[in-house]
Amino acid sequence: MSLFRRKKAPGTAPVSRAAQNEALDHLRQFVATRVGVEAYIEPPTNQIQTTLLLIATTGEWTRRKVADARVARQMAADLGIPVYDVNFTGYPQRMRDWDEARRREAKRR
Repeated sequence: MSLFRRKKAPGTAPVSRAAQNEALDHLRQFVATRVGVEAYIEPPTNQIQTTLLLIATTGEWTRRKVADARVARQMAADLGIPVYDVNFTGYPQRMRDWDEARRREAKRR
């Protein structure tokens, strides 16, 4: 019985090469079809591992799980977009505005 065994933190969970390639393909498509996309690295939490969040100038966004911040930075570099750490910059207002507009639209339906 191992009551005191530590669980592996979600942020250190391995992400398969196939999953990384699938995420990168999705992110490439997002960048190719939107204007002014920026990347934000979200740190791991108790429930979710590190994620890479892409936000367009319209506020539209998408996120994908990544192995760690190093991989996220490399993916952003591969995409040719600026990358920020959400712990230091916070989320841009345009993302909150986009979410609020979607909520209002959903209430009208």
